[in-house]
Amino acid sequence: MMIFIVVRFKVRPEFQDSWLDITKEFTAATRSEPGNLWYEWSRSVDDPAEFVLVEAFLDGQAGAEHVNADHFRRGLDAMRPALSETPRIIHTEVPGTEWSRMGELEVV
Repeated sequence: MMIFIVVRFKVRPEFQDSWLDITKEFTAATRSEPGNLWYEWSRSVDDPAEFVLVEAFLDGQAGAEHVNADHFRRGLDAMRPALSETPRIIHTEVPGTEWSRMGELEVV
């Protein structure tokens, strides 16, 4: 079972172009954690203020180590001033440790 997390961040207009720079150190540190499976940013095509983070951790222990890491607290502190609202999150456990293939669009 992996920990699968999706977070939607609404970023203030003056920080939208620099959001990935603001989160760069935190992103790199998280990706280097032994239990991190992936940590990927996307930006909404409909709302330039919205950034979406898709991340996964090997298990609950890896997730706990992540939120207790020094870089986690520093990352939150760096993000907070740029946010226009509290981020929205989905946090769940799912089977496996990789993305599954979408059978409906199988490429042969």
